[in-house]
Amino acid sequence: MLRQSLRPVWLKGSRAWLTPMPAARMGISRPYSENVMSNSLPKRSSDDPAQTLPPLDSISAVVTHDHRQIERYYQKIISSKEPAIQRQYQNAFVWELARHAVAEELVVYPSLETGVDDGKAMADKDRAEHQVTKEQLYKFQNLKPGDSDFIPTLEVLMKDLKMHIKNEEEHDLVKLEKALVPSRSRRLAEQFEMTKSFTPTRSHPSAPNKPPFETAVGLMTAPLDKLRDIFRSWPQEDTPKPAAGSPGR
Repeated sequence: MLRQSLRPVWLKGSRAWLTPMPAARMGISRPYSENVMSNSLPKRSSDDPAQTLPPLDSISAVVTHDHRQIERYYQKIISSKEPAIQRQYQNAFVWELARHAVAEELVVYPSLETGVDDGKAMADKDRAEHQVTKEQLYKFQNLKPGDSDFIPTLEVLMKDLKMHIKNEEEHDLVKLEKALVPSRSRRLAEQFEMTKSFTPTRSHPSAPNKPPFETAVGLMTAPLDKLRDIFRSWPQEDTPKPAAGSPGR
């Protein structure tokens, strides 16, 4: 099938043959950003110490990078007194966390189950914690900055999420990396980033949390989420976000 897909194709109306590029030679784009994952994943600017990270060339590196981004959006929300700014970072927070959670369930947790001793128990625990987060995120995404429970709901969500993040970074990802050769870890990192390009961008707590059903439901749900993202407002900074957004909501 792959060999057939790489056959040259005659372009109508021209005198040229188009030869598709093999997948192994194609750069992999981080969803909705201009950064490209090629032979080496991008570093953050060295001019900004808060954004400087090692090369994102392992599964633990990309997962940890997402964790820091989610935490940063949280800080932006609670430190701002401007409802419009809070709304922009609320949208970014939900967008980042929703995609991250599903990508972990489709890429990281199956790898724990098959590659690590007691990996299934670890993955089941992580999925249960994700379910709590998804339910809290669903409530938060439907609130407005002026609502009385806007900040309290976010703080409850982050209290639980911080414990989950700490356990993942200090326990689960450490064990997973020890079980992987570097090349496999890098492939998982690329799969993780690719998976985020087709996952839903809002929380759907009732959706399945294991492949293949989560993959199928995600493919059906994501297009509607992404259509609505076009009409949401987003932070005016150079961070990953949907390709288009309005100052509306």
